[in-house]
Amino acid sequence: MSVPTLASISFAQFFEDQQIPPGVALVIAAIVHAALLIQVFAVAPFFFIWLERKVSARIQDRLGPTRVGGRFGWLQSLADGVKLIQKEDLVPAEADSMLYRMAPYIACVASFGTLMVLPFSDGWVAVTLDVGIFLLFAILSLEVLGIVLAGYSSGSKWSLFGGMREAAQMVSYEIPLAICGLVPIVSAGTLNLGELARMQQSNILFDGWFLFRDPFTFVAFFVYFTVATAGCKRAPFDLAEAESELVGGFHTEYSGMRWSYFFMAEYASMFVVSGVATILFLGGWYTGIPAIDGLLGQLRGWSPSVGIEGLVLGNFIANAVYFHIFMVKAGLLVFVQIWIRWTFPRLRIDQVMMTCLKYLVPMSCVLFLGAICWPLLLASMTSDGRTDWRGPLGDKAAIAPLDGSLSTSAAKAELPDADHSHAASLLPNESQVETRARTNRSL
Repeated sequence: MSVPTLASISFAQFFEDQQIPPGVALVIAAIVHAALLIQVFAVAPFFFIWLERKVSARIQDRLGPTRVGGRFGWLQSLADGVKLIQKEDLVPAEADSMLYRMAPYIACVASFGTLMVLPFSDGWVAVTLDVGIFLLFAILSLEVLGIVLAGYSSGSKWSLFGGMREAAQMVSYEIPLAICGLVPIVSAGTLNLGELARMQQSNILFDGWFLFRDPFTFVAFFVYFTVATAGCKRAPFDLAEAESELVGGFHTEYSGMRWSYFFMAEYASMFVVSGVATILFLGGWYTGIPAIDGLLGQLRGWSPSVGIEGLVLGNFIANAVYFHIFMVKAGLLVFVQIWIRWTFPRLRIDQVMMTCLKYLVPMSCVLFLGAICWPLLLASMTSDGRTDWRGPLGDKAAIAPLDGSLSTSAAKAELPDADHSHAASLLPNESQVETRARTNRSL
């Protein structure tokens, strides 16, 4: 039996190294990933519910939870969970029993599924995909099915109104959400969330963040955050559960644990969209401070002998620090969503729809078009035909400038850490370079 190695590319590979059959190893690895992600899915709402109570109390000049769980009321959320577990699980006589019971689980599964492709640190991700952001948005959009089914199956007109509002709102706001997510991707040239984060390591204070890469990504961040807040049914866009109009909206007839599942899905979705914003715009798990990021980068190569083959202790410590940086950034964005809820009044449903269709969709389209035209504008303004004033990213870094000044061999020299055979496949040949140079001169 071989010595266990902790440097395996995945949990499945690690278990295979223990002479476990590949199929069984894959199943065990999937269970381990799911168990770890369930902790995030459960703990994040636990913390954010407590945070919402404290923030709303501070804004409204009251104490907030302080009597349960010590000085800061840390166990208030746990007390709520115990209370909800003890409540009776009721199904209205007029409800469609199967759909009524299924709806909360659909909402939860959709929110939980997005965590599979969300990287929490460099390499700390359940599933690494080249189309990670595409799949994440696709899974996140399934949450609306649970909301619509909850409203439809409850046998209540108030629930039905809430479900129909949610369907109209979510379908509308998904359009600018996806378009704003594409704006930094145009510069990066990849849909892989891990690669997007790794591209944002800064050489100057925060200069690597996509937020400051061009004016279009800067504005796109604020549009994305507004749309994501609406997509999570947060005030002032929470018309699907407007208690002043619809009693409780789509969850009027729900109680106990089934009621709590909707809110677990909501807070988990808040964290997910905040995590995506962190990766797309705010540097991912990097601080943006070159001294700190450089120190963590050097730490990754530190490997003292600890008696376990393959364990790179420095790499694990650096990833743990990156994880906490990522969680702090995402948590701050969730805090802003909570802050907005308790600051602005609720909009009317016609105002919510008008805000999306009349303002946010056109703005996102303009930003996307601007991000595409920005390299052409720079190429026409610079003598060497540069298409990015901060330097190309990802695979684009392996491609010669448009003036043909960088040959294939020189480009390989610029990539000391890359696989030259792979880089060569990405590089244009001499004829392609000349053709692009002529095209640039004609422009």
